[in-house]
Amino acid sequence: MNEKKYWTLVSSTEAFLEKYGDNYLGVAWTKSQEHADTRYRIMLEVIRPQTHRKIKLLDFGCGASHLYEYILKNRLEHIEYSGLDLSRKFLDLSRKKFPSVQYFDLDVREDPEGLPEFDYIVINGVFTTKFDLSFEDMFEHLRAVVRALFKKARVGIAFNVMSKHVDWEREDLFHLPLDELAAFLTKEVSQHFRIRHDYGLHEYTAHVYREPDFGGGER
Repeated sequence: MNEKKYWTLVSSTEAFLEKYGDNYLGVAWTKSQEHADTRYRIMLEVIRPQTHRKIKLLDFGCGASHLYEYILKNRLEHIEYSGLDLSRKFLDLSRKKFPSVQYFDLDVREDPEGLPEFDYIVINGVFTTKFDLSFEDMFEHLRAVVRALFKKARVGIAFNVMSKHVDWEREDLFHLPLDELAAFLTKEVSQHFRIRHDYGLHEYTAHVYREPDFGGGER
């Protein structure tokens, strides 16, 4: 992708923050807070059952840290949260709200080694809206980011995109065919993944792991 076209995603999302403020509309979600909470729940369900230690989780594209607010509200004390965003505006807001949280200000496509390892990395909403990017440019961005982040995830990652199995599509959203995503994951990332298309929204979420699920938690 020439000239970092993906940076248009940052400026376009910042426009929502300026218009709507610190709420689900301000991070380019629509519909309701309930729908946003559903996404947070599905993202966190990437975490496999375990009881022996805290989970280190990175919220990639953390925005206003609404996922962390969900974690606090639901008392998910086993999750040690960190955030990353390309937007200085969102990072400044998040750091002001949660000064004790570790936040990263880096472009993982340019400096992947600047990011430490985590148990899980979740990427909520980063790939659902493409704004003015072409389908090809957006898919290239997804592939580059997923490849880089999976190398930093000890257990797995989660991310969502818009579904093709809908009554209508929006030109500014990124509707990715299931087969194209599955082919990419299998060939370049991992064969161990599951697709969540069962939570009532016009999207789906991929949970991608390093190891198969043996039914007994982490191994």
